Amino acid sequence: MNEKLQAQWNTAPEGFDQPKESNHRGSLNPIEYPSSTVGIKRKAVVYTPPGFSEQASYSVLYLLHGIGGTEREWMDHGCPQQILDNLHLGGALSPMIVVMPNGRAMTDDRATGDLFEASKLQAFETFESDLLQDLIPFIESTYPVHTTSAHRALAGLSMGGGQALNIGLQHTDRFAWVGAFSPAPNTREPEVLISSPERLVEDLSLLWISCGLDDRLKPISDRTHHYLEEIGIPHLWIEEAGGHDWEVWKRDLYHFAQRIFK
Repeated sequence: MNEKLQAQWNTAPEGFDQPKESNHRGSLNPIEYPSSTVGIKRKAVVYTPPGFSEQASYSVLYLLHGIGGTEREWMDHGCPQQILDNLHLGGALSPMIVVMPNGRAMTDDRATGDLFEASKLQAFETFESDLLQDLIPFIESTYPVHTTSAHRALAGLSMGGGQALNIGLQHTDRFAWVGAFSPAPNTREPEVLISSPERLVEDLSLLWISCGLDDRLKPISDRTHHYLEEIGIPHLWIEEAGGHDWEVWKRDLYHFAQRIFK
């Protein structure tokens, strides 16, 4: 990546994550959906864009949190409404809704106690079934959205970045756009993660991997990037200023959202 492009990922316009004076705003709404995987109703937060209409059709970004978060983590720390509203108002986004689920698929899915307990780590694996069999069908039966892979994206930060790679790269028939922001050690080894290189090349419109240069988990991203490069899988690799923190992830959402569904 040349220096000009590299600098682009290290910055975002001043106020990109702050509300602007406008009556044209999107909405963040908590929802519940029946999960046959877990056996209970589970929670998520849905962003609908400014001017949302039941008569329109929208693409969907499923946006995942980290190991210490829940469905509220992006909303509480990542300013998704402000970032996305500003991009919509500037005409920089394709029409989309954003679904922020709880990626810990278990009965008690709160981020409490020992977050590395085996049952809680397993719940992040179980989320694959919850997402594919329960959440996506609910969203597609409830909201006016497109239902093809070209109109579905999956992205996340840290633990959610690992989930995005683990799930998205095994289900390119469901997701044409996959983004991993500072993916965590739950990311599978590259040889397991990429079982069919030809399918990835054919199915994916964008594979994005980004990480802060000072992030202690950067070796996970480096490992995945180097393997993709070695076997010739097109992907966008971004090394950016910062560590394992929200300033990085907010910028990632800002840039990633502008590239999908186009």
